[in-house]
Amino acid sequence: MEVQQQRQQQQQQVQTNVCSASICRNVISSVKLSCRLDLDFITRTAWNTEYKPERFRALIMRIREPRTTANIYQSGSLVCTGARSIDESHRAARRFARILQKLGFPVSFQNFKIHNMVVSCNTFPVVLEALNLVYHQHCSYEPELFPALFFKMVPGITAIVFVQGKLILSGAKSPAEVSEALQVIYPVLRRFMKH
Repeated sequence: MEVQQQRQQQQQQVQTNVCSASICRNVISSVKLSCRLDLDFITRTAWNTEYKPERFRALIMRIREPRTTANIYQSGSLVCTGARSIDESHRAARRFARILQKLGFPVSFQNFKIHNMVVSCNTFPVVLEALNLVYHQHCSYEPELFPALFFKMVPGITAIVFVQGKLILSGAKSPAEVSEALQVIYPVLRRFMKH
């Protein structure tokens, strides 16, 4: 009885370690600036901008701290990518808005929203073929095309599982959703661990 309890405690400890070892790689957010923007003017006057309307209708602006990129649309929408946390994404979006405000636009920072978080962690080697056989309704695995398995067990979140145990989660909108997804996915992966 004690041995079984110790195993359960060890599994819970390993599960907690896996959850806490996850690293946020990218946060995608958006904000409404509540004014129309002259993208040609911004391109001519601001630093680190790129605007080629024949290829992409948004202006691309980059800042170094926090290291992020914004797609800025004429309608006043701003999409911020590249941040490593929600706070960093919020800070970066505010910096982009401030840059536009200094150029003379009546910017108002409204409706900040997180659209996607990309999180990665390392677990343990997994037998992807067996996982695909048992959970085929939740999996997409084409080893000839891509060396990982796409696993959609949690609604809205896609887990990309590699043979060596690298796990990438995409689609979460908060750290709580990431944690919930790991709580669901980890025990399933544990069943298919390579021995």
